Amino acid sequence: MAQVALRRPDPRTRAAGEVVSELLGMEEPRRRFAAMQSGLDVHYDLGEGHPLLGRRMPDVDLDTREGPSTVYSHLHDARPVLMNFGERGSLGKVPRPSQVKLVDARYSGPWELPVLGHVRAPEAVLVRPDGYVAWVGDVGGDGLKDALAWWSAGQ
Repeated sequence: MAQVALRRPDPRTRAAGEVVSELLGMEEPRRRFAAMQSGLDVHYDLGEGHPLLGRRMPDVDLDTREGPSTVYSHLHDARPVLMNFGERGSLGKVPRPSQVKLVDARYSGPWELPVLGHVRAPEAVLVRPDGYVAWVGDVGGDGLKDALAWWSAGQ
């Protein structure tokens, strides 16, 4: 009986619905709501650096040697993934634990996050098994060795 009473519309629930509907018709509230729903508004403090650091990696479409894929398809093994968006093979010589998957990829679209807007394209990212970015940098970037050791150990 309580569920039926709670589902019965009244002027207050109709007014709230109208306000939410109006807000979702606007660009900024719609982007924020999408970020909340997808977890892209969560930010772990992993230090200073690229805006992606500590945020969920967007599931962008990739072009790899193996063919088209998405970022999230490389996370199905539940292990860290080092994604190289720079020169193919440039991270192949970087010592890394065997459980860290290396993916040379290209992405030609805009790097845009719902909360942040446009961000500069990263050269390389280390994505944790949960999809959050643990490191962003370039081939000789500071902190890659430490990040690889930390996240490959299951921390």
